[in-house]
Amino acid sequence: MAGQPPISPWWSAGRHADRRPFLLARGAVTRAVRTWFEEQEFTEVETAILQLSPGNETHLHAPATELTGEDGSRSRRYLRTSPEFACKKLLAAGESRIFEFARVFRDRERGDLHLPEFTMLEWYRANAAYDVIMADTVAVIVRAAQTTGISQFAFRGRSADPFVTPEFLTVAAAFQRYAGIDLLATVTYGEGDRAALAAAASGKIRIAADDTWSDLFSKILVEHVEPHLGQGRLTVLYEYPAPESALARTKHADPRVAERFEVYACGVELANGFGELTDAVEQRRRFEDSMEEKARRYGERYPIDEDFLVAVGVMPPASGVALGFDRLAMLATGAVRIDQVVWTPPAGEA
Repeated sequence: MAGQPPISPWWSAGRHADRRPFLLARGAVTRAVRTWFEEQEFTEVETAILQLSPGNETHLHAPATELTGEDGSRSRRYLRTSPEFACKKLLAAGESRIFEFARVFRDRERGDLHLPEFTMLEWYRANAAYDVIMADTVAVIVRAAQTTGISQFAFRGRSADPFVTPEFLTVAAAFQRYAGIDLLATVTYGEGDRAALAAAASGKIRIAADDTWSDLFSKILVEHVEPHLGQGRLTVLYEYPAPESALARTKHADPRVAERFEVYACGVELANGFGELTDAVEQRRRFEDSMEEKARRYGERYPIDEDFLVAVGVMPPASGVALGFDRLAMLATGAVRIDQVVWTPPAGEA
Protein backbone atom coordinates (compact mmCIF):
# COMPACT_ATOMS: atom_id res chain seq x y z
CA MET A 1 0.00 0.00 0.00
CA ALA A 2 1.27 3.47 -0.90
CA GLY A 3 2.89 5.33 1.97
CA GLN A 4 3.79 2.19 3.95
CA PRO A 5 7.45 1.16 4.27
CA PRO A 6 8.39 -2.04 2.46
CA ILE A 7 8.45 -5.23 4.51
CA SER A 8 12.01 -6.10 5.43
CA PRO A 9 13.25 -9.54 4.33
CA TRP A 10 13.16 -12.40 6.80
CA TRP A 11 16.94 -12.29 7.09
CA SER A 12 17.08 -8.66 8.17
CA ALA A 13 18.71 -8.33 11.58
CA GLY A 14 15.63 -6.94 13.30
CA ARG A 15 13.21 -9.60 12.07
CA HIS A 16 15.66 -12.39 12.76
CA ALA A 17 16.26 -11.14 16.29
CA ASP A 18 12.52 -11.34 16.97
CA ARG A 19 12.38 -14.94 15.72
CA ARG A 20 15.64 -16.21 17.20
CA PRO A 21 14.32 -17.12 20.70
CA PHE A 22 11.69 -19.36 19.08
CA LEU A 23 14.32 -20.95 16.83
CA LEU A 24 16.67 -21.66 19.74
CA ALA A 25 13.77 -23.19 21.67
CA ARG A 26 12.96 -25.35 18.65
CA GLY A 27 16.54 -26.64 18.72
CA ALA A 28 16.20 -27.52 22.39
CA VAL A 29 12.99 -29.42 21.69
CA THR A 30 14.69 -31.30 18.83
CA ARG A 31 17.52 -32.40 21.11
CA ALA A 32 15.13 -33.43 23.88
CA VAL A 33 12.96 -35.48 21.55
CA ARG A 34 16.01 -37.21 20.08
CA THR A 35 17.07 -38.11 23.62
CA TRP A 36 13.60 -39.53 24.30
CA PHE A 37 13.89 -41.82 21.28
CA GLU A 38 17.36 -42.91 22.35
CA GLU A 39 15.96 -43.79 25.77
CA GLN A 40 13.34 -45.93 24.02
CA GLU A 41 16.07 -47.66 21.98
CA PHE A 42 14.99 -46.32 18.59
CA THR A 43 17.37 -46.00 15.66
CA GLU A 44 17.38 -42.68 13.80
CA VAL A 45 17.21 -43.10 10.03
CA GLU A 46 17.56 -40.77 7.04
CA THR A 47 15.58 -41.78 3.97
CA ALA A 48 15.60 -40.37 0.45
CA ILE A 49 13.55 -37.29 -0.40
CA LEU A 50 13.19 -38.06 -4.11
CA GLN A 51 10.77 -40.92 -4.68
CA LEU A 52 9.10 -42.78 -7.53
CA SER A 53 5.78 -42.07 -5.85
CA PRO A 54 5.23 -39.32 -3.29
CA GLY A 55 2.24 -41.08 -1.72
CA ASN A 56 -1.16 -42.08 -3.01
CA GLU A 57 -3.64 -40.01 -1.04
CA THR A 58 -6.35 -38.22 -3.00
CA HIS A 59 -5.89 -34.73 -1.60
CA LEU A 60 -2.12 -34.61 -1.08
CA HIS A 61 -0.07 -32.98 -3.81
CA ALA A 62 3.67 -33.20 -4.34
CA PRO A 63 6.18 -31.12 -6.32
CA ALA A 64 7.80 -33.06 -9.15
CA THR A 65 11.18 -32.90 -10.83
CA GLU A 66 13.18 -34.79 -13.47
CA LEU A 67 16.50 -36.55 -13.22
CA THR A 68 18.78 -36.75 -16.22
CA GLY A 69 20.90 -39.85 -16.70
CA GLU A 70 24.39 -39.99 -18.20
CA ASP A 71 22.84 -41.04 -21.51
CA GLY A 72 20.49 -38.06 -21.49
CA SER A 73 17.43 -40.11 -20.52
CA ARG A 74 14.98 -38.37 -18.22
CA SER A 75 13.01 -39.90 -15.37
CA ARG A 76 10.31 -38.28 -13.29
CA ARG A 77 10.68 -38.14 -9.53
CA TYR A 78 8.58 -36.60 -6.76
CA LEU A 79 9.48 -34.84 -3.55
CA ARG A 80 7.96 -37.03 -0.86
CA THR A 81 4.90 -36.02 1.14
CA SER A 82 6.01 -38.41 3.89
CA PRO A 83 8.89 -40.84 4.57
CA GLU A 84 6.31 -43.59 5.17
CA PHE A 85 7.04 -45.75 2.13
CA ALA A 86 10.79 -45.80 2.82
CA CYS A 87 10.36 -46.41 6.54
CA LYS A 88 8.11 -49.40 5.96
CA LYS A 89 10.67 -50.85 3.57
CA LEU A 90 13.17 -50.58 6.43
CA LEU A 91 10.74 -52.48 8.67
CA ALA A 92 10.60 -55.19 5.99
CA ALA A 93 14.42 -55.16 5.99
CA GLY A 94 14.47 -56.02 9.69
CA GLU A 95 14.53 -52.71 11.56
CA SER A 96 12.26 -52.80 14.59
CA ARG A 97 12.19 -49.27 16.08
CA ILE A 98 12.98 -46.35 13.81
CA PHE A 99 12.37 -42.60 13.73
CA GLU A 100 13.15 -39.79 11.32
CA PHE A 101 13.08 -36.01 11.32
CA ALA A 102 12.06 -35.87 7.67
CA ARG A 103 11.88 -32.90 5.32
CA VAL A 104 8.66 -33.36 3.39
CA PHE A 105 6.75 -31.39 0.78
CA ARG A 106 3.10 -30.57 0.17
CA ASP A 107 2.02 -28.60 -2.88
CA ARG A 108 -1.08 -26.35 -2.70
CA GLU A 109 -0.58 -25.75 1.04
CA ARG A 110 0.29 -22.46 2.78
CA GLY A 111 -1.11 -20.78 5.90
CA ASP A 112 -0.58 -20.17 9.60
CA LEU A 113 -0.37 -23.96 10.07
CA HIS A 114 0.83 -25.07 6.64
CA LEU A 115 4.15 -24.80 4.83
CA PRO A 116 4.99 -26.26 1.41
CA GLU A 117 8.21 -27.66 2.93
CA PHE A 118 8.25 -28.74 6.56
CA THR A 119 9.60 -31.22 9.09
CA MET A 120 7.67 -34.35 9.84
CA LEU A 121 8.71 -36.48 12.80
CA GLU A 122 7.75 -40.05 11.95
CA TRP A 123 8.38 -43.24 13.88
CA TYR A 124 7.48 -46.93 13.83
CA ARG A 125 7.48 -49.88 16.20
CA ALA A 126 7.42 -53.40 14.81
CA ASN A 127 5.18 -55.87 16.64
CA ALA A 128 3.51 -53.14 18.69
CA ALA A 129 -0.18 -52.31 19.04
CA TYR A 130 -1.27 -48.86 17.98
CA ASP A 131 -2.18 -47.83 21.50
CA VAL A 132 1.56 -48.06 22.25
CA ILE A 133 2.19 -45.51 19.51
CA MET A 134 -0.62 -43.37 20.94
CA ALA A 135 1.21 -43.35 24.27
CA ASP A 136 4.49 -42.52 22.50
CA THR A 137 2.87 -39.54 20.82
CA VAL A 138 1.58 -38.10 24.07
CA ALA A 139 4.98 -38.67 25.68
CA VAL A 140 6.79 -36.80 22.89
CA ILE A 141 4.39 -33.86 23.17
CA VAL A 142 4.89 -33.77 26.94
CA ARG A 143 8.68 -33.89 26.52
CA ALA A 144 8.50 -30.89 24.19
CA ALA A 145 6.48 -28.90 26.73
CA GLN A 146 8.81 -29.88 29.57
CA THR A 147 11.79 -28.71 27.55
CA THR A 148 10.49 -25.19 26.95
CA GLY A 149 8.81 -24.91 30.35
CA ILE A 150 5.48 -23.90 28.86
CA SER A 151 2.44 -24.75 31.00
CA GLN A 152 -0.28 -24.17 28.42
CA PHE A 153 -0.38 -24.55 24.65
CA ALA A 154 -2.34 -21.73 23.00
CA PHE A 155 -3.56 -21.00 19.49
CA ARG A 156 -6.28 -18.68 18.21
CA GLY A 157 -7.93 -18.22 21.57
CA ARG A 158 -7.87 -21.89 22.53
CA SER A 159 -5.62 -23.47 25.13
CA ALA A 160 -4.61 -26.96 26.24
CA ASP A 161 -2.60 -28.23 29.19
CA PRO A 162 -0.21 -30.85 27.76
CA PHE A 163 0.40 -32.33 31.21
CA VAL A 164 -3.21 -33.27 31.93
CA THR A 165 -4.31 -36.80 31.01
CA PRO A 166 -5.57 -36.60 27.41
CA GLU A 167 -9.16 -37.11 26.36
CA PHE A 168 -9.62 -40.33 24.35
CA LEU A 169 -12.57 -40.03 22.00
CA THR A 170 -13.69 -42.26 19.14
CA VAL A 171 -14.58 -40.56 15.87
CA ALA A 172 -18.10 -41.97 16.11
CA ALA A 173 -18.57 -40.52 19.60
CA ALA A 174 -17.19 -37.15 18.46
CA PHE A 175 -19.61 -36.99 15.52
CA GLN A 176 -22.50 -37.86 17.79
CA ARG A 177 -21.49 -35.32 20.44
CA TYR A 178 -20.64 -32.35 18.23
CA ALA A 179 -22.70 -32.91 15.09
CA GLY A 180 -25.56 -35.13 16.26
CA ILE A 181 -24.71 -37.70 13.56
CA ASP A 182 -24.62 -41.49 13.92
CA LEU A 183 -21.59 -41.89 11.69
CA LEU A 184 -21.24 -45.67 11.78
CA ALA A 185 -24.83 -46.06 10.63
CA THR A 186 -23.55 -44.73 7.29
CA VAL A 187 -20.79 -47.37 6.98
CA THR A 188 -21.58 -50.85 5.66
CA TYR A 189 -19.02 -53.58 4.90
CA GLY A 190 -16.25 -51.01 5.16
CA GLU A 191 -17.81 -48.69 2.59
CA GLY A 192 -19.44 -45.32 3.17
CA ASP A 193 -23.09 -44.82 2.21
CA ARG A 194 -23.06 -41.36 0.65
CA ALA A 195 -26.83 -40.95 0.60
CA ALA A 196 -27.13 -41.90 4.26
CA LEU A 197 -24.45 -39.45 5.38
CA ALA A 198 -25.87 -36.69 3.20
CA ALA A 199 -29.27 -37.18 4.82
CA ALA A 200 -27.77 -37.13 8.31
CA ALA A 201 -25.73 -34.00 7.52
CA SER A 202 -28.54 -32.09 5.82
CA GLY A 203 -28.71 -28.56 7.18
CA LYS A 204 -25.38 -28.94 9.01
CA ILE A 205 -22.96 -28.48 6.09
CA ARG A 206 -23.09 -27.35 2.48
CA ILE A 207 -23.56 -30.46 0.32
CA ALA A 208 -22.45 -30.37 -3.31
CA ALA A 209 -23.78 -32.76 -5.91
CA ASP A 210 -20.36 -34.28 -6.53
CA ASP A 211 -19.40 -34.66 -2.86
CA THR A 212 -18.37 -38.19 -1.98
CA TRP A 213 -18.92 -39.84 1.41
CA SER A 214 -15.33 -38.85 2.29
CA ASP A 215 -15.96 -35.24 1.28
CA LEU A 216 -18.98 -35.07 3.56
CA PHE A 217 -17.05 -36.72 6.37
CA SER A 218 -14.25 -34.16 6.04
CA LYS A 219 -16.63 -31.20 6.00
CA ILE A 220 -18.39 -32.37 9.16
CA LEU A 221 -15.06 -33.07 10.85
CA VAL A 222 -13.60 -29.65 10.00
CA GLU A 223 -16.71 -27.57 10.66
CA HIS A 224 -18.28 -29.30 13.64
CA VAL A 225 -15.78 -31.58 15.34
CA GLU A 226 -12.20 -30.28 15.10
CA PRO A 227 -12.91 -26.88 16.72
CA HIS A 228 -13.84 -28.72 19.94
CA LEU A 229 -10.79 -31.01 20.05
CA GLY A 230 -7.77 -30.45 22.24
CA GLN A 231 -9.44 -27.78 24.36
CA GLY A 232 -8.21 -27.75 27.94
CA ARG A 233 -6.17 -30.88 27.30
CA LEU A 234 -4.96 -33.02 24.40
CA THR A 235 -7.53 -35.08 22.51
CA VAL A 236 -6.70 -38.45 20.99
CA LEU A 237 -9.32 -39.04 18.30
CA TYR A 238 -9.32 -42.72 17.37
CA GLU A 239 -11.13 -45.49 15.48
CA TYR A 240 -11.55 -43.64 12.19
CA PRO A 241 -14.27 -45.06 9.94
CA ALA A 242 -13.05 -47.70 7.48
CA PRO A 243 -13.48 -45.47 4.38
CA GLU A 244 -10.88 -43.14 5.97
CA SER A 245 -8.44 -45.89 6.90
CA ALA A 246 -5.68 -44.78 4.45
CA LEU A 247 -2.74 -47.09 5.28
CA ALA A 248 -4.25 -48.42 8.54
CA ARG A 249 -5.65 -51.88 9.12
CA THR A 250 -9.32 -52.24 9.95
CA LYS A 251 -10.23 -53.31 13.45
CA HIS A 252 -10.80 -57.05 13.68
CA ALA A 253 -13.62 -56.71 16.22
CA ASP A 254 -15.45 -54.04 14.18
CA PRO A 255 -14.58 -53.75 10.45
CA ARG A 256 -16.54 -50.49 10.25
CA VAL A 257 -13.56 -48.75 11.84
CA ALA A 258 -9.80 -48.68 11.36
CA GLU A 259 -6.84 -48.57 13.73
CA ARG A 260 -6.16 -44.93 12.95
CA PHE A 261 -5.84 -42.02 15.39
CA GLU A 262 -5.05 -38.31 15.39
CA VAL A 263 -3.88 -36.11 18.27
CA TYR A 264 -5.16 -32.55 18.69
CA ALA A 265 -4.16 -29.59 20.82
CA CYS A 266 -6.07 -26.27 20.71
CA GLY A 267 -8.01 -27.52 17.68
CA VAL A 268 -4.72 -28.14 15.86
CA GLU A 269 -4.00 -31.59 14.45
CA LEU A 270 -0.52 -32.59 15.60
CA ALA A 271 -0.22 -36.25 14.66
CA ASN A 272 -1.76 -38.99 12.53
CA GLY A 273 -1.03 -42.62 13.41
CA PHE A 274 -1.91 -46.12 12.25
CA GLY A 275 -1.94 -49.73 13.22
CA GLU A 276 -0.26 -50.48 9.90
CA LEU A 277 -1.91 -52.41 7.10
CA THR A 278 0.18 -55.39 5.97
CA ASP A 279 -2.19 -56.73 3.30
CA ALA A 280 -0.60 -55.78 -0.04
CA VAL A 281 -3.69 -56.67 -2.07
CA GLU A 282 -5.93 -54.45 0.05
CA GLN A 283 -3.34 -51.66 0.01
CA ARG A 284 -3.21 -51.77 -3.80
CA ARG A 285 -7.00 -51.54 -3.98
CA ARG A 286 -7.01 -48.48 -1.74
CA PHE A 287 -4.25 -46.81 -3.73
CA GLU A 288 -6.03 -47.44 -7.02
CA ASP A 289 -9.30 -46.07 -5.65
CA SER A 290 -7.52 -42.96 -4.36
CA MET A 291 -5.76 -42.35 -7.67
CA GLU A 292 -9.03 -42.70 -9.58
CA GLU A 293 -10.53 -40.03 -7.34
CA LYS A 294 -7.44 -37.80 -7.69
CA ALA A 295 -7.70 -38.08 -11.47
CA ARG A 296 -11.40 -37.19 -11.36
CA ARG A 297 -10.87 -34.19 -9.11
CA TYR A 298 -7.49 -32.82 -10.11
CA GLY A 299 -6.71 -34.38 -13.48
CA GLU A 300 -3.56 -36.08 -12.20
CA ARG A 301 -2.48 -39.32 -10.62
CA TYR A 302 0.74 -40.55 -9.06
CA PRO A 303 2.39 -43.87 -9.87
CA ILE A 304 2.07 -46.72 -7.41
CA ASP A 305 5.36 -47.79 -5.86
CA GLU A 306 5.33 -51.51 -6.65
CA ASP A 307 8.40 -52.06 -4.50
CA PHE A 308 6.50 -50.61 -1.55
CA LEU A 309 3.59 -53.00 -2.06
CA VAL A 310 6.00 -55.94 -2.01
CA ALA A 311 7.46 -54.61 1.25
CA VAL A 312 3.99 -54.23 2.76
CA GLY A 313 3.38 -57.91 2.14
CA VAL A 314 6.49 -59.01 4.05
CA MET A 315 6.88 -56.36 6.77
CA PRO A 316 6.04 -57.42 10.33
CA PRO A 317 2.93 -56.21 12.15
CA ALA A 318 3.70 -52.65 13.16
CA SER A 319 2.31 -49.32 14.26
CA GLY A 320 3.53 -45.86 13.34
CA VAL A 321 2.76 -42.16 13.50
CA ALA A 322 3.60 -38.93 11.71
CA LEU A 323 3.81 -35.78 13.83
CA GLY A 324 4.02 -32.24 12.43
CA PHE A 325 7.18 -31.14 14.21
CA ASP A 326 6.90 -27.46 13.23
CA ARG A 327 3.39 -27.34 14.70
CA LEU A 328 4.60 -28.94 17.92
CA ALA A 329 7.49 -26.48 18.10
CA MET A 330 5.07 -23.60 17.53
CA LEU A 331 2.83 -24.65 20.43
CA ALA A 332 5.70 -25.58 22.74
CA THR A 333 7.52 -22.27 22.22
CA GLY A 334 4.45 -20.03 22.40
CA ALA A 335 4.80 -18.86 18.80
CA VAL A 336 1.65 -17.70 17.05
CA ARG A 337 2.62 -18.62 13.48
CA ILE A 338 4.48 -21.59 12.08
CA ASP A 339 6.85 -19.19 10.25
CA GLN A 340 8.34 -18.18 13.60
CA VAL A 341 9.79 -21.64 14.28
CA VAL A 342 11.44 -22.37 10.91
CA TRP A 343 14.93 -21.00 10.24
CA THR A 344 14.13 -20.01 6.67
CA PRO A 345 10.60 -19.45 5.31
CA PRO A 346 9.42 -20.87 1.98
CA ALA A 347 11.57 -19.78 -0.95
CA GLY A 348 10.36 -16.60 -2.59
CA GLU A 349 8.57 -15.24 0.48
CA ALA A 350 9.65 -12.02 2.13
